[in-house]
This record gives sequence, structure tokens and C-alpha cells, in this order.
Amino acid sequence: MIVVNARFLTQQVTGVQRFSIELSIRLKRIFGSEISFVAPQNIIQEDIAEELSVIKVGTHIGHFWEQWDLPNYLNRVGKPLLINWGNTGPVMYNNKVTTLHDITFIRYPRTFSFKFRLLYKLLIPQVIRTSKHLFTVSEFSKKEIAGYYNLPLNKISVIYNAVSDNFHPTRDENLVSDKYLLVVSSVKDNKNFLAALDSFLLLSERLPELKMYVIGETKSRSFNDMDLSLYKKESRIKFLGRVSDVQLVKLYSNACAFIFPSFYEGFGIPVLEAQACGCPVISSNTSSLPEVLLDSAILCEPTDIQGMAKSMVTLVKEENMRNEYIRKGFINVARFDWESSCKMISDKLKCFAIS
Repeated sequence: MIVVNARFLTQQVTGVQRFSIELSIRLKRIFGSEISFVAPQNIIQEDIAEELSVIKVGTHIGHFWEQWDLPNYLNRVGKPLLINWGNTGPVMYNNKVTTLHDITFIRYPRTFSFKFRLLYKLLIPQVIRTSKHLFTVSEFSKKEIAGYYNLPLNKISVIYNAVSDNFHPTRDENLVSDKYLLVVSSVKDNKNFLAALDSFLLLSERLPELKMYVIGETKSRSFNDMDLSLYKKESRIKFLGRVSDVQLVKLYSNACAFIFPSFYEGFGIPVLEAQACGCPVISSNTSSLPEVLLDSAILCEPTDIQGMAKSMVTLVKEENMRNEYIRKGFINVARFDWESSCKMISDKLKCFAIS
């Protein structure tokens, strides 16, 4: 018997939750009645929970549920193998495998609150110590985790992310008439979000008709520490806020390019989403991104504002170059698929479930 820690269904969908949802749906198809999904009462992804036939247990939420209610339930049902998708898991339960996506909280601590950093610094080493095996999402993250926590490489397996089938080229007549670049805003320091805006501002004379659309939340506590007044005064920069996946696909599909200047990524799903929609990518050349993108995108130093701006001009003005990166993007996306990742993880799980 295998049980999945489905606390991810109580959270807004970002990269970790997408990973969790896609693999959970496929593992249910493989294992059938031999796998179950357990979550707290405060689920917000009700449609996914219904598809997975989630069992709600306990009375607590968050980490307290994970450290108290979840292991109590597991002990009552015979101590089955537990899968944790989202970096943490119950410390006092040893029959488990855990996914640690990256160590951003170590490399870029200002990205997180003091309480979060303290919790993770205390919790993650204990979760690692009591897990039979670890999964992560790139060779880069595998080496980072193994090096920082002094682990043998054979304790960690790489399970790549992929892109949902919902991400594909989708023409939108209202957007196609605009000439715009797309960037995802983020409260996290490691995302280097403002570098994309600074690069764009250098293009006002060369490409006065070009716009930049910014998607993502900009009203959080962390963003309050950023001075966005200069950018909000610029009429060519539009802050769109959070958008649905349907709208996101349209924005990717009709953009001149997607800009991703991150300092540090465990994987970087947005670059693949953009490529799947036929949008060429300008990315930083750091962390996992060269591994994920190979030669399918223009790679820049994340601090090279001038170089990033030059790459923007190239993709906007040179149609042949833009089409070449679109072609390479489609080829690159095909290297990653959820079925292959699920097969790799299910083979590992069968070994641990039997042992």
C-alpha cells in the first residue's frame, strides 16, 4: 500500500503543486486501489481532490497536520509507504520518500520570512534523515542537495518536471495585434524580476511600440519592499496580476518573447510552458536553466541588463532568429513529459513498497 501526502491540495498552484498534481493523477492510474491520497480538511483544489478520491483526516492544518494528524493516521492503517511531494513530511514517520525541489531557502534566504527559514532549517535535515530516498527535479538540484547535506548521490533520484497538455499555441486576435514581451513577477529575491523591467526600459527609443506585460501578484508584503513606482508610471508596462491558466496560455502564445532572468531555479517550469506555446525564451544562464534549456533559448548573465535588452531587440526585430528559437523550443519541450517522469518514480516506489 502507498499513501500520498496530499497537503498540496490546500495550496495555490505554483510549480511544486503542478508537479504534485500531475504525478499524483498518473500514479493513481498505475497503482489503482493500491494507492490512496490523504489531506487535511481545508482543501481548495476540490476538483483534483475528487479525481484522486482524497481521504480527509485529522482536525489540524498546515505543518501541524503534517507532523501530527498524518503520522497518526498512517500508524493506524499499517504504516504504509508515504510519498511527500512538497519538500516536507512527518519527521516521526520513517517509511517515506520525499521530494526536495531545491534549496532556495539556503541560497537566497531573504526570499523567505524568518519563521519560514527557521522552520525549514530545523525540519528539512530531519526529513532527509528519516526518508528512505529523496527525489528532486534536476541534476543541478541533486548536486546542490547532496553537497549541502553531505548525502551520497545514490540517495537522490532526478524526476524532471514537464508541461501540462493545456499549454499549446493559441492565437488570440486581441493580443496578436499588440507587440509585447512577457515576464512573470514574483516576490522572491532569486527570481530577479526587476532586471527584466530595467532591460525593457532601455528600449524606449529603439522600440517605442513595444510593451511589457507583467503577470503575477505584486501586492504581497515582500513586494511592498520594492519600489515599483518608476515602472508603474511607464505606460508601456502593464501589470496584469494573477491570471488563469487559460489566459496564461494566450499570453505566452502571442508574446514576442518570454523573459526569465532568475538567479536560482530548481527547475524552471515557466520556460517550458512558454516554449510549449510557441514563445521564444530569453533566460538567465544560472542554476538549472542551462540543463533545462540547452541551446533552445537565448541565455544571458542575470545581471547583464544591456545584454538582456540586446536579446529582446534581436527576437523582436529578427523574424528568422525568432522562428529558429520557436522551433528549438518545441524540440526542447519534447524532452520532458509527465508519463516518463511518472514511470521513473513508479519503478522506484515499487522497490520501496516491497522492501
